[in-house]
Amino acid sequence: MKINGNEIRPGNVITHKGGLWAAVKVQHVKPGKGGAFAQVELKNLVDNTKLNERFRSAETVERVRLEQKDYQFLFANGDMLSFMDLESYEQIELPTDFLGDRAAFLQDGMQIIVESHEGKPIGVQLPDQVTLEITETEPVVKGQTAASSYKPAMLENGLRVMVPPFVSTGDRIVVDTAEVTYIKRAE
Repeated sequence: MKINGNEIRPGNVITHKGGLWAAVKVQHVKPGKGGAFAQVELKNLVDNTKLNERFRSAETVERVRLEQKDYQFLFANGDMLSFMDLESYEQIELPTDFLGDRAAFLQDGMQIIVESHEGKPIGVQLPDQVTLEITETEPVVKGQTAASSYKPAMLENGLRVMVPPFVSTGDRIVVDTAEVTYIKRAE
């Protein structure tokens, strides 16, 4: 679907210079002289490179609709991850590198969304938050103020996060998958 350059919004996927690009930031600029334009920060969906482009309102770009399907994580086999389509029960395998650091958050049976374009997977959406157990952290020090001091903790998936002093080994905590930060103690 063709859209004008000034209609690009963050999150839109467009074809530009022969590749698929996602709009990360969009700023509309109206200079004193000349026509208005949109300053757009683009991220390549294949190789993750970034690009800043100007689009005038008279220019048109091709907006791409990605197909989104629900999948369930089954297991990791070496450097490949197996997922099952929740509608057709077909299985697909993706390399661990495809998810990058976020692969550490995968848990058995976790539901994810695989985004694809023309049948080729180009992105994965994990849940915003996951609950994980702390396997190792420092003990609480008496008299330490809770306001400003966080301590490092090792999670069951091997990642490190900073947690408040009242959290101890064996506790289950909720972690933000995008920022890899502590949110709260799990109930």
